[in-house]
Amino acid sequence: MKIVPDRLVPLGFGKFVRSDRIVALVPIEEERGSGRRTLVYVENLAEPLVAGRTEATILRDMVGAESGTVELLRELQAQIGQVRPLLKSSIRSEAGLDLDQLSRRISELTGE
Repeated sequence: MKIVPDRLVPLGFGKFVRSDRIVALVPIEEERGSGRRTLVYVENLAEPLVAGRTEATILRDMVGAESGTVELLRELQAQIGQVRPLLKSSIRSEAGLDLDQLSRRISELTGE
């Protein structure tokens, strides 16, 4: 699981924290209520912030829904790299699918 840096994660109650500054998420078990769900420990803050959202929801926002998408794109790009040039040419002419262009686009999106 990879945290998406510089993403603002909503904690509820109008609070937001950068995803890469969150150090720990601890579910509140005692004195839970009135929107108190999770203690969020943040880098350079002495006391945790009280979040009105569950730790699972906060974590999902930290890694982003697209984290699985990026892995899929990388896998697709690796497989495209294994296709021989003659077959790529045939696919391009028969199906109109340019695998090299698709691979370049994946590189742009993933930053690799």
